[in-house]
Formats: sequence, C-alpha cells, structure tokens
Amino acid sequence: MARTASITRNTAETQIELSIDLDGSGQNEISTGVGFFDHMLTLFARHGLFDLKVKAVGDLHVDHHHTVEDVGICLGRCLNQAVGDKKGITRYGHMTLPMEETLVTSAVDLSGRMAFVYRVEFPTEKIGQFDTQLVQEFWTAVSSNALMNLHLLLHHGTNSHHISEAIFKSTARALRMAVAVDPRQQGVPSSKGTLHG
Repeated sequence: MARTASITRNTAETQIELSIDLDGSGQNEISTGVGFFDHMLTLFARHGLFDLKVKAVGDLHVDHHHTVEDVGICLGRCLNQAVGDKKGITRYGHMTLPMEETLVTSAVDLSGRMAFVYRVEFPTEKIGQFDTQLVQEFWTAVSSNALMNLHLLLHHGTNSHHISEAIFKSTARALRMAVAVDPRQQGVPSSKGTLHG
C-alpha cells in the first residue's frame, strides 16, 4: 500500500504544490525560490529516503518567511496523511548527528499530538540571505501540522550553515526511523489503540 500524499495550497502570500512518498529513495524536485532552503529540503529528502517534490511561489519581495512557513505547513500535513493509520510503524525515531564541529539531536514521536521543543541558538542572524530564525519557524509548522512531537537540541556548533544542515539531516533520519514498518508490530504502537490525539 503506497504511503504517499500530496497537497496544493494557495493563499494571497504563497502558492505551493508538495508531494511525498515515505518509501522512496530520496529522489527530489525542489523549487521554492529560496536557494538555501532548497538545499535544506534536498538534504531532508536524501537522508530520509523520501521522494519529495516541492514547487513554491511566494512573496519573496517581502521576505522568505511566508514561503518557508507555508512549505512547512504543507510538508507536515503530507507527512500526517502519508503515514495513514500508523499501524505497524515504529512510531519513535531519533538521531544524534555530527556535521563537522556541530552536533545535533532530533527526536520524533508520531503520537498524533503536537509538541515542539527547540533548544538551538545560531551564532549568526543570516546564512547568506537566509534568516536563521526561519529554521525554527519551519519545524514549528511541520510538527504542528504533522501532529508529532519533535525535539531539536544543539549540543555544540559554531557554524550556522552546519547547524542548519545538521538539523535537517538529523530530523530526516529520525523521521525515517519513526515511519519505518516494524514487522513485529501488530496494529498501532500505542496502549490506547490509537495515535490520533
């Protein structure tokens, strides 16, 4: 059974088409108009082994905020839809990932309830033209729309590019673990019998 989802979302600020296949090979077609963000989404697809297509047209003449946040909304909704009834999945995932001098932990629970904990400080306000505050905005949008727990912890790091890259890679790998099918898991991995809040 295919674990895929797609969404089209049009607002006065952005027009977004996004699709994901949880059981892909990391193939991706990313175009948001924000070069650094495209790079991060490409890393997310490759390290999660998710087939991901993103086409976003946003009000970049204002800034990058609406585009980044709205792509996060769409990705979160597609993750929640693609994982389906969650029968047989691992549910939890985690990764502590080194990126040069940087070390980041991402931990995920596909619980059906949103919680987001962000313990990251960037040493600079910008990575090129990209506002580092948008990393937090993106993952807030993803976690709230995917209805998952997401904890992001920066242990140490001095390079903003490396920190962002480690966050996207580690979260991709944590999600890859969480959505994986466990052949020993019968039904939904919850004593309540449901993972929908």
